[in-house]
Amino acid sequence: MRPVWIAAGEAVTALGDGVAALWAGVAAGRSGVAPVTAFPAAGYASAVAAVVPGLGSGLRVLALLDRLAARLGPVPPGCRLVAATTKGALEAWERLRRGDPADPALVPIPGLLGEVARRFGTAGPALNISAACASSTVALGRAAAWIAAGRAEAVLVVAFDAVTEFVFSGFSSLKALDPGPCRPFDRDRAGLTLGEGAAALLLVSPGEAERRGLAPRGAIRGWGASNDAFHLTAPARDGAGLLAAIHQALARAGLAAEDLGAVSAHGTGTVYNDAMELAAFRALFGERRVPLHSVKGAVGHTLGAAGALEVLLALEMLRRGVVPPTVGFAHPTEGAEGRVSAASQPLTGGAILSTNSGFGGVNACLVVGGP
Repeated sequence: MRPVWIAAGEAVTALGDGVAALWAGVAAGRSGVAPVTAFPAAGYASAVAAVVPGLGSGLRVLALLDRLAARLGPVPPGCRLVAATTKGALEAWERLRRGDPADPALVPIPGLLGEVARRFGTAGPALNISAACASSTVALGRAAAWIAAGRAEAVLVVAFDAVTEFVFSGFSSLKALDPGPCRPFDRDRAGLTLGEGAAALLLVSPGEAERRGLAPRGAIRGWGASNDAFHLTAPARDGAGLLAAIHQALARAGLAAEDLGAVSAHGTGTVYNDAMELAAFRALFGERRVPLHSVKGAVGHTLGAAGALEVLLALEMLRRGVVPPTVGFAHPTEGAEGRVSAASQPLTGGAILSTNSGFGGVNACLVVGGP
C-alpha cells in the first residue's frame, strides 16, 4: 500500500477558527460550552452546548462551511470529495416545518454535497458518509484506503454538523445530556454535551505531494471499522467491537499496541460509552498506562465532525510532544486512573490512536503518525 499523507487541515469550533485556536483552548483547559440561544432549551434535560459564535441568522451549517473553506485554501485539481455529517442541513427542514423560508433542496444530502463541492472547489466524484458519531473517522478511513490502493491521488474530507433543536431534543429524550458541561471518564459523569464544528483534511499520495509542492503534516497509517450488532443506541459493554476495529487499524499500520503513545478517545461523558472504551483499552494495553484524551469537554460532541477534529489535534500532539488536558475531568472512574488527566501529559510514542463509536453499534479508528 502507498503511504497516505495529510497535506493540509483546518477547523472551526466553539473555541475559535483554526487549528491554532483549537489547540490553544484545549491546552489551556478552556471550554466552549455556553447557554443555548438558537432555540428555547429550558424544557430539555440541558440548556448548554458548545456552539460556534457569530454564525449569523442563516443556516448555521452553511456558515460553518463558509468559514472553514475561507481558511483552507485551494485543493489540487481533480481532488475527490468525501463529506461526513450525521444530519446535514437539518435546520432547513426545521424551518420548513415551522413555515419559515428555507431551500428544500438542501435537505437531501446530494443537494448539500453540491454546496460543499462549490465552496471547496472540488469537481471530482463526491459522496457523504453518515455513520453516526463515527462518520468522519469512517470518511477518513475510506479516503485513506483509496489513496493507499492507488484509486485516488488527492481526497478532501470535509466533516461538519451544527447544533439543531431536533438533535438536541433527541438526545434529551434519551436522557443522554449532562445538565452542565460533560465530564469525560469522570466518576460523576452524567451524559454528553452537544457541540458544533467543522473540519477539513486534505489527504494526498506522496507523488501528488511532490507534484504540488505540498509538505506533509502527518500521515494516516492505519484504519479500521466494526459493528457491535448489540443495541440500537448502547455500545457492547465489553468493548469487543471497538477492539476489533483497533486491531484492524494496527495491522494495516504494521504496528503493535506498544507503538502507540496516546489515545484520542471518543470520551463522550456518558456512563456506558466511557466504560466501554476503558474496557477496550484495558484489553489492548493491559497494565500499561497510555495517556487517554477526550476533547468533548472543550468543544462538545460535534457528531459528524468529531473524528476529524481529533485527527487535527493528534497532529498537534505529535508535533508538540504533549497530550493536552481533558477538560471537565476531575475524579477518575474505574480504569481511568493514571491514564486520563486534567493536566498535560508527555507523549512517549510516535503514533496516536483515534477512536469513535456511535449509535447502531458502529466503531471506527485511525492510527495517526508524524510526517
